Amino acid sequence: MPVTITDIAREAGVTPSTVSRALNGRYGISAAVRERVLAAARNLNYKPNLVARGLVTGRSQSLGLLVSDIRNPFFAEVARGAEDEANAAGYDVVLCNSDLDAGKQMAYFRSLLSKRVAGVLMNSVAALNQRQLQEIREAAIPVVTLTASGRHRFLSTVICDNFRGGYLAGEYLARLGHRRVAHLTSLRRHPVLAERARGFAKGLQSVSRDAELLIFRGPHNSRGGYEMAHRAMAAAPGITAIFAANDAVAFGAMKAIFEAGLRVPDDISLIGFDDVELAAIVHPPLTTIRQPGYEMGRAAVEILLRQADREGVLPEHRIFDVELIERQSCRALQESPAVGCRQGR
Repeated sequence: MPVTITDIAREAGVTPSTVSRALNGRYGISAAVRERVLAAARNLNYKPNLVARGLVTGRSQSLGLLVSDIRNPFFAEVARGAEDEANAAGYDVVLCNSDLDAGKQMAYFRSLLSKRVAGVLMNSVAALNQRQLQEIREAAIPVVTLTASGRHRFLSTVICDNFRGGYLAGEYLARLGHRRVAHLTSLRRHPVLAERARGFAKGLQSVSRDAELLIFRGPHNSRGGYEMAHRAMAAAPGITAIFAANDAVAFGAMKAIFEAGLRVPDDISLIGFDDVELAAIVHPPLTTIRQPGYEMGRAAVEILLRQADREGVLPEHRIFDVELIERQSCRALQESPAVGCRQGR
């Protein structure tokens, strides 16, 4: 017969309710009693009945991971960090991909609720509107977003310093002598991407007041980067550098530059954002802004697990620092002051 909490209670000399609190990490028992209960569970080779626990708590031992485009290697890194942290705590991760579609995003959120997930890690496609925010709030489960919270402070957030990342990219290109540059970003207004663009413009201006910035919008993936780069080269043939809002967009832009008979960085310098593994492998290796996707995924799940069994917990907000990783996709147009950065791996 399977071991029950009653068996553990008898072994540890406590009540079944104390065993339940100890096994679920709840408050109200001492560290010594908790350790005695856990030792008894180990001795009896106790295996929790996750289905029964879910019926009692109304939540499964699963977390939802809702990303905008799993083809973007950055989200693969986030997913790996989230899965490792969840697995260590005995949780599964249910992955959903919204394909950059706001309607599909909310449909998946409702689907995750129907599966009784204990919490959701969510990268929103665009700024959440009031109706969506109300729906998420009424779900009454922990939600961590990878998007700046703004007016919805009831959500926990895990983000990088996007403004600083954009600033580093703009300052770097301006110090290399680039005065006519293009920025490739998403069609939709998005808090994260807006901060990167704002920081980039400030970084350019901090070095050169006469720098010209042209912004091109399109799908926020490698295909979009390819299309936007073609448009940028046709509309502004004098550009000498491109800042892509993420590495996936940069890879598409690199392909378009090569197809146009031009070279990176000889004809056009290129800088991305994320520092995914592929950035160090492409030719030439991509200069980019590093944000720690794996660590961000782990941090988000840590927050979800802390909040899953506790009501009234205040939201948490984590901001990770960024770093300029200099490789070989940018060149100086003139003698320039050195820019502090780390050499890419």
